[in-house]
Amino acid sequence: MPELSARSQAAPASPIRRLYPLAREAMRRGKTVYQLNIGQPDISTPEAFLRGVHQSDVRVLAYAPSQGLDETLEALRGYYSEHGIPLAQEELIITTGGSEAITFALSVTCDAGDRVLVPEPFYPNYQGFARLTNVEVTPLTTYRDDGFHLPPRSVIEERIDARTKGILFSHPGNPTGVVYSEEELQMLVDLALRHDLFIISDEVYREFVYEGRHRSLMSYPEIADRVILVDSISKRLSACGARVGALASRNRQVMAAVQKCATIRLSAPTFGQLGLAAFLRDAGHSAAIHAIIQEFRHRRDVLCEALSAVPGVTFRKPEGAFYIMVGLPVEDAEAFVSWMLSDYPGEETVMLAPGAGFYSTPSRGLDEARMAYVLREQDLRRACAVLAEGLELYASSVGARGVASGGS
Repeated sequence: MPELSARSQAAPASPIRRLYPLAREAMRRGKTVYQLNIGQPDISTPEAFLRGVHQSDVRVLAYAPSQGLDETLEALRGYYSEHGIPLAQEELIITTGGSEAITFALSVTCDAGDRVLVPEPFYPNYQGFARLTNVEVTPLTTYRDDGFHLPPRSVIEERIDARTKGILFSHPGNPTGVVYSEEELQMLVDLALRHDLFIISDEVYREFVYEGRHRSLMSYPEIADRVILVDSISKRLSACGARVGALASRNRQVMAAVQKCATIRLSAPTFGQLGLAAFLRDAGHSAAIHAIIQEFRHRRDVLCEALSAVPGVTFRKPEGAFYIMVGLPVEDAEAFVSWMLSDYPGEETVMLAPGAGFYSTPSRGLDEARMAYVLREQDLRRACAVLAEGLELYASSVGARGVASGGS
């Protein structure tokens, strides 16, 4: 048969979903699997959103306009205005989730062989989006001991070359939970100006901030022509299946190019847009989001308390989002997670996302894993107890590295 494209063969498998067949088999055998590998909240989608879908007066499920339904665009403009980001309608477009928004952003800013700087560990699909658009990721390694904050400016500038076109990052961070300081954000602004770079700011977790304060890169007027905001309703509305995201930029050339991409793919999901518009028109939408954020703050505190009692696990308390990158007392986290799903005895087990898949630099993250605190308190506590038992048994039966003491 003809050979497949190089970009499809180079596209990485998701470290978040790759081990799911083992989890499915464990569940088939009757095990309870605490799935902390994926950012799928168990919190109910707000009723106002669901009403917008159920009560919509749709007789023919037609294409929406490529830019998005007018009512959804207007509702989103109101939301962003509430958060200090005033936008004209032509500066905003509805996308099929945040994934399409990032793909559009890379497509209109980069040519084949161009590079984007990405702090690692990063959301693994960034690598996939880059490969499918023939863009190269230049990693900026951050470290657990520093809470995954950005490296010094001099280190970042060493990674910039003639093919570097932009900086892509999530803020607050997935998978790290980092919230960048004002000084770090100003450094990115200065770098973008000095080196003529675009900034693709993934702000899906904008409101999931527990320490510090989130500031959008859209709020810096000096880089208004080079910031592209990407967003999604998946997390703050617990509506991952709606597949509704957004892209915004005050650069008219960028938006004209993105509109071409949107026209090619026709339209984003209609029902998801109707649900979002109804939710944002509801008087209680801010309170509903606040309640979701407070629940995740509680879960973060519960998980960190429970992890502190697991021998050998190291971490820094995340400042935002709903993820934590932990160090495990094993040589190979993927082998350990696979063992937990396939060989760990008992009626319960736990599934984590192995850390190496969140890095572009070879050999980084081998002893790390991402945990998503998307389960209720009692399940998080039980998952940590199972993790502790699993690490102890794994050390004795598989010969993993010796267990140290205490979380950090």
